[in-house]
Amino acid sequence: MSKIFRPNNKESILLSKIESSKERDRRLSINMVRDHGASLSNSIAMKLVENKIIETKSKNSLEEQISGKLDELCRADDFDVDYQVAPFRSLIPNPNLVSLYLTAFVLETLINHKDVIDIYGSDEEIYHCINKQTMKFMPE
Repeated sequence: MSKIFRPNNKESILLSKIESSKERDRRLSINMVRDHGASLSNSIAMKLVENKIIETKSKNSLEEQISGKLDELCRADDFDVDYQVAPFRSLIPNPNLVSLYLTAFVLETLINHKDVIDIYGSDEEIYHCINKQTMKFMPE
């Protein structure tokens, strides 16, 4: 005879709180990108070049690419965002959505851009560089 699994009320409430917390963080991140997209893309592009993670012919072109990707993030539905970040989801525990999305963009798309000469550093180094700049714009 098989056992029937019935989660109790406390488990259901806890799971619901965890899920709504994740959704809240996702909403806050996307709203932050809408409010500070231009300055965020400038900050990220500058740090990637300063830290010698990306070698490029044109910092302005790099900034435009990042800005375009941030605009795309604001318009994308949940499935598209999840699909983009899926290969990098296990990069670090509890990643920031915007930072992970941009890391995936840098590693998969930007590496083939005509103005990018080369990308140095590990996936984690790239994520942490992007995340450090992203966290400056996140509300507390």
